[in-house]
Amino acid sequence: MSTFLRTIEFLCLSLWLGSDVFLSFMVAPGAFRILSSRDQAGAIVGYSLTRMHLVGIACGIVLLLARLLRSRMFASLLTPAALCVVLMIALTAISQFTVSAKMAMLRVQMGSIQATAADSPLLAEFTRLHRISVMLESGVLLAGFAAMYLIVRELAARS
Repeated sequence: MSTFLRTIEFLCLSLWLGSDVFLSFMVAPGAFRILSSRDQAGAIVGYSLTRMHLVGIACGIVLLLARLLRSRMFASLLTPAALCVVLMIALTAISQFTVSAKMAMLRVQMGSIQATAADSPLLAEFTRLHRISVMLESGVLLAGFAAMYLIVRELAARS
């Protein structure tokens, strides 16, 4: 059972990191390169990002539950690896439920980001929030890579 639960931990973290890398480095740049409308590309990326965030949060929760079931100790949730996952969940929740929500409201107010004047305060705020979103996503990736390293190191230390 321990091996199964550890596999669930790795699977959850791998799915989350893989989807984040794929969206950030393949889907988003591809959508903006291929589609003629920046508004359509943004809609695709926004839709995908929402789904990725929700799946990521679910993966993080399942990972922590598997870790707790495997170790049978609440202290396992206070290890550096688990704290990295908690950080990933927190950053993702902030991105999804605060930053992305505000960006969506601004998109509605502007009607079209592509047609909005460059000196618009709405566009300036959207751009600022986009930078925050990218920083949060970068933090999720870095914390995820750290979590993967730390989980592997834990396993190696037991061998």
